[in-house]
Formats: sequence, structure tokens, C-alpha cells
Amino acid sequence: MERKRVLITGAAGFLGSHLCDRFIKEDYHVIAMDNLITGRLKNIQHLMDLENFEFVQHDVSTFIKIEGKLDYILHFASPASPIDYLKIPIQTLKVGSLGIHNCLGLAKAKNATLMIASTSEVYGDPEVHPQTEDYWGHVNPIGPRGVYDEAKRFQEAMTMAYHTYHNLDTRIVRIFNTYGPRMRLNDGRVLPAFIGQALRGEDLTVFGDGSQTRSFCYVDDLVEGIYRLLHSDYHQPVNIGNPDEITIGDFAEEIIQLTGTTQKVIYKELPVNDPKQRRPDISRAKEVLGWEPQVDRAEGLKRTYEYFKGLSKEELNTKEHYNFDAFIKK
Repeated sequence: MERKRVLITGAAGFLGSHLCDRFIKEDYHVIAMDNLITGRLKNIQHLMDLENFEFVQHDVSTFIKIEGKLDYILHFASPASPIDYLKIPIQTLKVGSLGIHNCLGLAKAKNATLMIASTSEVYGDPEVHPQTEDYWGHVNPIGPRGVYDEAKRFQEAMTMAYHTYHNLDTRIVRIFNTYGPRMRLNDGRVLPAFIGQALRGEDLTVFGDGSQTRSFCYVDDLVEGIYRLLHSDYHQPVNIGNPDEITIGDFAEEIIQLTGTTQKVIYKELPVNDPKQRRPDISRAKEVLGWEPQVDRAEGLKRTYEYFKGLSKEELNTKEHYNFDAFIKK
């Protein structure tokens, strides 16, 4: 039988590369697209020689042309860390607006199912805890995180408009904090930041008093939830994440135990609009998809730490950089 074909945008990023692995495992023909501004070819290098995998370097904020049929489009292209929002804010907004418009147009032309990667950031600094899909959020549209939050909220609105007006088959996954191999070590998110500091012999930096909470989902669990949602017939947003909540202060102590480091924890001022609580209500995912996380945090952290330990000294000490030649600055 002819393989089904899937286009994955943001394919050289952390989540995108793991999705490529999953769809290759399921015997799809994978078209991986990335402009490489934050993605890295290293993440998908092991797939390059496969006959059912192809890589296209392209910015989805411009017109997308794909020859032949497409069965699925997964729009996962986007900068995804607080450092990104500050350094490339316009590109963050463009990929969530122009990028989704181009993907939706392509899906309509190809009669393909489209899934978007939304985020728990649509809930902002939530006043409801845990967060259900029915909660509309508490977002500052002009704050430092607003470019990402509003790009994702617009992306959801545009996707639902195409679903309603054009009867396009769509899916919306709201992704909560996810971790695992291939994360960018210096992207500013708490887990790689802590592990990177531990490996470099630096003190661990906690912003605020450490009482704010996060819920961490291992990447394999997330990919399983995404795959099940894509192959369901459910069109409303679905939270995918791990409801096992922990304070950042306690998480820092877990990392110190895991890495065996002797550094202390230091405290700095909490960034503007940083969420105080973050925990998904996954009742909908359990009911609709029969999904819930399987990998506990101790096991997931062990696997992730082994990955980071394997990085070169140069990679450990490289400050975050962006491939500004990958797009036209406007």
C-alpha cells in the first residue's frame, strides 16, 4: 500500500524531531520542514538517508509548496522559549499568524487533516487551577511573553475558523511543559537551565522564591498523546501534559540530587508575567483518547540527564544563538 504522507513544520526542533521519529516508525512518508532559526539538523540527521524521509529548509511564514498528496500537516514551527520571545519577537508572531494561514491554505488545497501545536501559555498566568480546556486564560497581550501567547491564541482562532467555515479537518493540542533529549540546553527553560548549570559547575538559578509550580511531561508521553489526538475525530482543544505538579524550589533540589552536584541554589527576581501555577487538567485526554502519562519524572529526568551528559564541552558552554541567515529580517 502507498504510504501516507505527513508534513511536519518545525521538524528540526525538539518536539518536531521526536514526531518525525514516531511517524517514520509508523511507516509514513515524512516531509520535514524547518527554517533552522532555532532548529538543528543534528536532531534529524539520523533520518536523512531514509527513503521515506525528506527535509525541506523553508520558512513557513512564506508560501508553502508541496508536490503530491498530503494526508496530514502538523504545524509545530515556532520559537518556544522565553529567550526566543525577547530575541525574535516578530518571527514568533509571524509563524503563529502567517505560518498557520499558509498551512491552513495548504491543508485545504490538499484535503489534509491539520493539527496545530498550541500551548498552555494560552492560559497565561492562570486564575483557575488546574487548567481545563474551557478556561479562557489570563494573558497580558503586550507583556514580554505576549508575542508567543497571542500568536498561539490567534493560531487556535484561525484554525477553528477554517474548521467551521471551510469544514477543514483540524486538531488542536495544548502542550504543557515537556522535556527530554534534544532540548536546547541554553534556551532559558528551567529544566535544561538547571541541568546545564549543574554540568558546568554553576549555582542553580531560581527566579522568584521558588514557590511557583510547573508540571513536566516526558516527550515520549507527549508524542503518544499527539499521535492519538491526530487519529481521533476530536476538533476541540485537548490538554496534553503531566498533572504531577512540583514547585521550582523542590525541582531544583531534585536536579541537585540527580546530578550529584554540590552547588547552591541562588534566587533572582521573577520575570514579568511569569506564571505562578501550571498544571493541566487532562480529564478530556483520558476520556477522548484513553491517554495519560506513563513515564514518571524520576525516570524521565534520568534519560534526559544522560542525553545532556553526552554533549561536548563546546556545546555545554555555547550561549544560545540564532541562525539569522535562515530568514529575511523585516
